[in-house]
Amino acid sequence: MSERQIVCEDLSLAIDDLRRDGFRLDSIYPADDPRRATLSRAGESVLLTTPDAVALPEQLPSFESEFVLTRAGGTAGEGRAGMMYRDLIPSRLGGRYIASHVTIPDGGPVADWVHFHRLAFQMILVRRGWVRVVYQDQGEPFVMNEGDFVLQPPEIRHRVLESSPGLEVVEISAPALHETLADHELSLPNRAQPGGIFAGQYFLHHIAAATPWSEFNGAEAQDTAMDKASSGIADLRVIRPGCAAKIDFAAHDGELVFGFVLDGRARLDYRGGFDLGPADAFAIPPGEAFSLEQMSDDFRLLSLLTARLDAGA
Repeated sequence: MSERQIVCEDLSLAIDDLRRDGFRLDSIYPADDPRRATLSRAGESVLLTTPDAVALPEQLPSFESEFVLTRAGGTAGEGRAGMMYRDLIPSRLGGRYIASHVTIPDGGPVADWVHFHRLAFQMILVRRGWVRVVYQDQGEPFVMNEGDFVLQPPEIRHRVLESSPGLEVVEISAPALHETLADHELSLPNRAQPGGIFAGQYFLHHIAAATPWSEFNGAEAQDTAMDKASSGIADLRVIRPGCAAKIDFAAHDGELVFGFVLDGRARLDYRGGFDLGPADAFAIPPGEAFSLEQMSDDFRLLSLLTARLDAGA
C-alpha cells in the first residue's frame, strides 16, 4: 500500500475532504483533541498530522504524582465524533492518566464507528442523561443511564450509537495518549458470548439502579465489581454521606486517587481545605490521607483508585 503524509492546520477539515474523496478513517489520536489520523482507500494510505502532533509513547509513561483540583466550567474542546472534552487532569500525571468530562450537547445519533483502543485501562461513567452503546461479544445494544458505568478492557470493539441531549460522562484512561483504531471488518452487534478476557480484563456493565448502598467509612457507597473485572488495576465506588458528617480516606499505596463530584457540595480537607461543587474534580498524591466534610445531603462522589500499573513489569 502506498502512503503519503499531509501536514495540515485543521485536522477535522482535512479528514472531511478525504472522506468525500472515498477514503475511510483507520485511526486517530488523541480522542480529546485530535492531532494525527490515518485514512485509506483502495491501496492508498494517507497520514494526516498537525504541526504540533506528538508520537504515541512506546511504553506506559512513568507516573508523576501531584495534587490536582479542576473546577467546573472550564473550557471544553471538540474531540473525535463531535464530542466535547473538558480536561480534568491537565498535567496528565506524567502522561500516565487522562480524565475527561465529556458532553454531547445536542443528543441524537452519534457519528461514531466500530473502534477499539490499545491501552492499559479505560472506564466511562454516565453523569447526566443516557447513551446507547454496543460492545463486542455483549449482544444487542443497551442504554446506560445516570450512575451506570462500563469498564472497557483493552482492544474490545465498541461503538456509541446515540445519546440524550445534554449527555455527560466521565472517562478515565491510561495512558493519557492512546490511539482510537477503526475495525472495518467487524459489524456490531455480533454474537453474545459474555465473560471473554481482553488482556487480562473482562467487560463490566455496572447498573446503578440495581446496586444497593452499603456502609463505607461511616458513610455509604455503591460497591462495584471493578476490582475483579480489571484484575486489580482499579477500584471504583460512588459515595454519598448517609448520616456521616465526615468521611476519612486513608493513604493509598497505588497510583491514581481521583474524585469527581457528581452532585452536591462538600469541603475537601487537604492542604488547608477546598470547597467542592458539582463537576469539580481532584487527584490526591498516593501516600497522603484526606477527608470530606460539610457535605450536602445530595452529595455524590465518583471515587477511583488504581494500583501501580507497572508493578509487574
